[in-house]
Amino acid sequence: MRIKLDENLGLRARDLLAAAGHDVCTVVQQELCSATDAELATRCATEGRAIVTLDLDFANPLRFPPEIHHGIAVLRAPAHQTGAAIEKLVRTLISAMETQDIEGKLWIVEEGRLRIFQPG
Repeated sequence: MRIKLDENLGLRARDLLAAAGHDVCTVVQQELCSATDAELATRCATEGRAIVTLDLDFANPLRFPPEIHHGIAVLRAPAHQTGAAIEKLVRTLISAMETQDIEGKLWIVEEGRLRIFQPG
């Protein structure tokens, strides 16, 4: 899977996804930190990448219709984010991607749980 990590996720998330066999690039690597959410979504679509983010704005299917994207995964971290909590969410995401296709879907990833929004 081709993935772009939003700037709010660090190197550990990138390393975990890459170790699981995914092609991962980051917003930071591409110097897109000042890009708007809409610009980032367009860039991901152009590159054929799913976006993985902590940004809850991407969880709005009216603003970012999943069916026109290569996948959107929003990690729902606890109020007091820790590196360990984020790592658990990334591992949950990796497990889900082993058995399911994110293409055209919005995934809300919570600890031990995956909610899928698929249009239609």
